[in-house]
Amino acid sequence: MTHTERAALADDLALLDDDQWARPSLCGDWTVEQVVAHLTAAASIGRLRWLASVLGARFDFDLHNARRLAEHRGATPAETLARFRAVVTSTTAASGHTAAWLGEVVVHGQDIRRPLGLSTTPSTAAATAVADFYASRDFTVPSKTTIAGLRLEATDGPFATGTGPLVSGPTIALVMVMAGRAAGADALAGPGLPVVLDRLADQT
Repeated sequence: MTHTERAALADDLALLDDDQWARPSLCGDWTVEQVVAHLTAAASIGRLRWLASVLGARFDFDLHNARRLAEHRGATPAETLARFRAVVTSTTAASGHTAAWLGEVVVHGQDIRRPLGLSTTPSTAAATAVADFYASRDFTVPSKTTIAGLRLEATDGPFATGTGPLVSGPTIALVMVMAGRAAGADALAGPGLPVVLDRLADQT
């Protein structure tokens, strides 16, 4: 599923002009091109190299990510895309949590597409795998904490978790709010939604 989602994103990226590559994404201060370079880095670094990079950055993960992003960004958007295409079928990752690396491309794919008005979304199966993982733990984002005491139910697939006030909607929208993106909440509904939005506001 990770390979499929990377390939679909690469196909969407091939349609962009230089202005679109330079636009802000939903991922902090990163542009579309920077997010793509980050995805290439994530698919290019194994556990030992990742640990060495983190140690070299003195556990400053922003610095670690910035260094690896710069390493994998091309001189032009076309070169950045070519580098990303080269890792579409990569099985390299910094940990054995397969769903976490699927989550990288699922979430960052939407970080790129939503600001550009691109309608492509990941498969329900891929989004469900990421949703199950995010609901089970705080990994790189406080996803489990964000939904504590709430009931989440997907309206387009089997994902459901928790007890409490309901938040419902498409699986990918639930994934995006668990990943800390308030932009994913526009497709959600339910009495638990204000709680999620308040928690996301506290994270910014």
